[in-house]
Amino acid sequence: MATLDKTDVGTPVDEDAPGQPISVPDTGDTGESGKLKMIVQLVKKCLGVKDIAAMRLSLPASLLEPIPNLEYWHYLDRPDLFAAINDSDDPFERMLAVLRFTFSKDLKFIRGKVCKPYNSVLGEHFRSHWDVIPVSYPSDPNEPPIHHLYVSASVPDNAGSSWFSGPATHSMPDVAHPPFSENASVKSGKSGKSAFSFMSRGHSTTAKSTPATSPELVETNLEAGVSSLSLSNDRASGAADLLETDEAAADKPRVRIAYLTEQVSHHPPVSAFYAVCPSRHVELVGIDQISAKVSGTTLRVMPGSFNKGIFVRITGEPGAGETYHVTHPVASVNGLLRGSFYVTVGDSTIITCSGGKDGPKLRAVIEYKEESWLGRAQFQCEGVIHTYDPKETVHEEWTRVKHVPRDRVLAVFDGSWRGRIRWKRVDAPDSEYATLIDLSTLHVVPKSVRPLEKQLPNESRKLWENVTNRLVKKEYSEATKHKLAIEQKQRDEAAERKRKGVKFVPRYFDPDISSGMPSLTEEGRKAIEEELKEAAEHKLEDEEPSTPAASKA
Repeated sequence: MATLDKTDVGTPVDEDAPGQPISVPDTGDTGESGKLKMIVQLVKKCLGVKDIAAMRLSLPASLLEPIPNLEYWHYLDRPDLFAAINDSDDPFERMLAVLRFTFSKDLKFIRGKVCKPYNSVLGEHFRSHWDVIPVSYPSDPNEPPIHHLYVSASVPDNAGSSWFSGPATHSMPDVAHPPFSENASVKSGKSGKSAFSFMSRGHSTTAKSTPATSPELVETNLEAGVSSLSLSNDRASGAADLLETDEAAADKPRVRIAYLTEQVSHHPPVSAFYAVCPSRHVELVGIDQISAKVSGTTLRVMPGSFNKGIFVRITGEPGAGETYHVTHPVASVNGLLRGSFYVTVGDSTIITCSGGKDGPKLRAVIEYKEESWLGRAQFQCEGVIHTYDPKETVHEEWTRVKHVPRDRVLAVFDGSWRGRIRWKRVDAPDSEYATLIDLSTLHVVPKSVRPLEKQLPNESRKLWENVTNRLVKKEYSEATKHKLAIEQKQRDEAAERKRKGVKFVPRYFDPDISSGMPSLTEEGRKAIEEELKEAAEHKLEDEEPSTPAASKA
């Protein structure tokens, strides 16, 4: 995560961070006041540090959430929306689908609390899968897809976005609730019905192809037993109406999404990830690396030099050959000195479609509005979908909504990235605003993870099992001892490699990550295939077996 020289490409090889680790002494007070004191000490030590992510930072276990970093960091909080990206034969509809995926990929920060997971060790890996009911589509093509898993009634419009009723009245995130155990899993399907009906939007269909709305372009599973922790603070967000499975759609075939990630560097901390939904011909690849700096009472988080964003690849019809590059915005963790953390987002996210059929391409700009120093955060954003010529480069300078020429704009959208986003076509005179996505109704979909006895020693939940068990039991001193033992083992292994003059070689991903699009090794392809073949409790959608494209050079 350190800022690297532009000439440094390929594999980050500095396995030993310089100097002694910066540590925060455990006060022995495991209450909220004790944790707050340790946080204040940590903030003081981090002031003026160029990149906190590059530091050797040793924290007491009591400040950590009982979840491994590799399990925590993924972009599949709503895997049903990821699987829906290639449902339409209309490129404009596919861009709308990518926008919905983008707004929902970090739902954990809306539904849950900000937390510090365990630092990943070199060679640690995590794999899982989701079996989800695919979204269905209403008869009105302007309306958003209908979800059948982990949804609740919509909050009032004025609680999620300012464009319905003047100034936004969105409340601050409820961060005062302590963490709690969520024992629900995808397989449950026994929850009572929600306060609203899924069929209230009219007749729907589960057909993969959605109605075209644009003319032709002219230019947790918790069975692993480590913990029942969920980062989703549903008690603070209306979980009384949470519908785990829509009974009307419960018997429909599920689509499976498999996920694999591995820590490929320790200093700087870098992980590679890959996800695939074979039955819908969609892949997700990228590099996770952040750079962080304390500014006042805010922790500012940005992508590191190896982190080029998220890449969504479509490997089959109707969007075969398309790649959607989704860049990361800048995030801020606020309320450090109050111990009441919440996330705000700034700058822009750019989504660029490339590949596929010849001709003009689509691009989207999501601009997050700057928060005021006074008053409550508003969480507002606005954006445009526009055409661009892939043979030109002028569009690369369009990083704000105002930068995009009006004659290139096809649609506009705005709202709250924590609530409701609306959109409207501008090239159709009779077009009216419609809902793109309502995040207030969506909850994090739990993942399925193999039981501990089937996991390898360096698989995340197995590796951190003793730490997690002690944290869940609030045996913080014992948890810290197990944590330190894991960290010492990693240092010993790094010293041994240095003595032998050998470099660490990732097991599941190719060592060269300079493109930001990691490739699977033979072992990586095998792990994904195994995850796709894990036993299912529901009938799965038919798929055509294929070799993951991420393995290709």
